[in-house]
Amino acid sequence: MEKYKQPADRYRKQGNGGELARHLLDSFGLGNVDVEETSAGDHYDPVAKAVRLTPDNYSGYSLTAVTVAAHEVGHAIQDSRGEPLFLARQKLVKTAMIGERIAGMMLVAAPLVLLLTRLPQAGAITIVIGIFSMALSTMVHLLTLPVEFDASYGKALPILQKGGYLHDGDLEHAEKILKAAALTYVAASLTSLLNLGRWVAVLRR
Repeated sequence: MEKYKQPADRYRKQGNGGELARHLLDSFGLGNVDVEETSAGDHYDPVAKAVRLTPDNYSGYSLTAVTVAAHEVGHAIQDSRGEPLFLARQKLVKTAMIGERIAGMMLVAAPLVLLLTRLPQAGAITIVIGIFSMALSTMVHLLTLPVEFDASYGKALPILQKGGYLHDGDLEHAEKILKAAALTYVAASLTSLLNLGRWVAVLRR
C-alpha cells in the first residue's frame, strides 16, 4: 500500500479516495452510508453505516487511495445485501476483539501474578491463557478471510475494472493492493501474536 501511494496525484482528475467512495456508494443506491475520515484505520462500520478512510486515502489521489476506498465500499455492499458470510463475520470479529483484550490483560497480569503468588505455575497459566486468547483471535481473522477476499475480488476489482476507474496498466497493481487490504486484519492479529511470543520469551528468562 505504501508503494502505490506514489505518485500521489495519479488520480487527481478522477477524484480522491473519499470522492470515489461517495460516487460508488451512490451508484449502488447506498446514499444512507456516510464517507468519513478517520485515524483508526480504513474500515467499514456496519453499525454507523459509514465507510471510514485514513487521511491519506480519504484525501489522496494515489492508486492506493482509490483502491482501498473501493475495497471498503465492497463491505458496504455486502452489508446492504445481507450476505450471510458478512453477517457471520461481524459476530466473529467481536469474538476476536474480546480475545485480544483478554490476551492484553493476561500479558500485563502475568508478571504481577508471578510476583504476588511466587508460584511459577500461576504465572505460566496466565501466560497460557493469554496465548490461547490471542491465537483464538488470529484464527477468527483467518476464518473471516473469505469475506475480505470477496470485498476485494468479488466487489472492488470488478467495479474498478468494469467502471473504467483505473489507468491503463494499473489493474495488476490494484490487485496487489486489494490482496493487502484483504489480509490487513490477519496481519495485525499475527503481529500481536508474535509480540505476545516475545513477551513469553522474556518472561521465561
